[in-house]
Amino acid sequence: MHIRLSVCIASYKRADFIGATLDSFLPDLPEGVEVLVVDGASPDRTSEILKPYEVKYPSFTYFRETKNSGIDGDYDKAVGYAKGEYCWLMTDDDLLRPGAVQRVLDELSSDPDLLVVNAEVRTADLSRCLTPAIMRWTGERDYRGESISDFFAENGSHLSFIGAVVVRRSVWLAQEREAYMGTLFIHVGTLFQSALLRSIRVIREPLIVIRYGNAMWTGRGFEIWNFKWPALIWSFSHFPTSTRQAVTQAEPFRSVKRLLYYRAIGGYSQSEYDAFVRPRVRWPYLLLARLVANAPGRLVNACVGLYYWARLAASPAISVYDLARARNSTWVAREVARRKGIQ
Repeated sequence: MHIRLSVCIASYKRADFIGATLDSFLPDLPEGVEVLVVDGASPDRTSEILKPYEVKYPSFTYFRETKNSGIDGDYDKAVGYAKGEYCWLMTDDDLLRPGAVQRVLDELSSDPDLLVVNAEVRTADLSRCLTPAIMRWTGERDYRGESISDFFAENGSHLSFIGAVVVRRSVWLAQEREAYMGTLFIHVGTLFQSALLRSIRVIREPLIVIRYGNAMWTGRGFEIWNFKWPALIWSFSHFPTSTRQAVTQAEPFRSVKRLLYYRAIGGYSQSEYDAFVRPRVRWPYLLLARLVANAPGRLVNACVGLYYWARLAASPAISVYDLARARNSTWVAREVARRKGIQ
């Protein structure tokens, strides 16, 4: 049977979630679609949970690796194992909405190099909606040629979510990937390192439900969003400066407001200051950055909570959620979350 689409999942230590992910779409899988999971040598019950799926679903294949190659390496392996014309780089803890796979198949009829899928963001237990759609506009959108730079400016920040990506397999394999191992965003590096993409289509309707705050890298958020992600985006010299700035500032850690936010959620302390900030900045900002790193976490959490409270309607639900569930969370932060309807 001809395989039009491969749903490629890289997984590590997701025994508590991967079954629900597969159950959200495997029972109603359309013809011409395969599903494969590359397990990076998980030490939990992942293997025990996934092996029965191979027996029950002929379209499902489980690859258990003997060693962990990291998230980037395992997604690259998944594309290598795939047989489909297109690969959907799906996550291992989120859910697909009913009919999502068929909708993707239908959209692939326009033959894009890249299809970008919209997603709803919910709390980790899925009980509250944080963002109804990470990309907000009406109607589907197509980008070709020079307009791909416009696509990147408008949607680049959302592409950090790998589950949004459905890529032509031949395009992926034609690009350099080794250089992006360890970035945590191999899909962005592989797809946008050059002007290889000819056409991109974006689906407006959210087809994925994201469990926000469940990512394996949550504890490394300060490093990732202030250093790794900006370094990757700013390496794309073929995009204009304005395009890259629309996605992220080159050095976002130079904002005191940003440092205060990460201190408030417990992501910035003396150790992050020593490892990432101190080698890159000079006085007087160095002193400010150190003061924030050592400020009482609960006090900063309360102060940032009061700031969000004062501008409740404009406060991003995701930021409020992070503030309320931080290890040094205060009553103020939790009350703001309650008033936002997310706790």
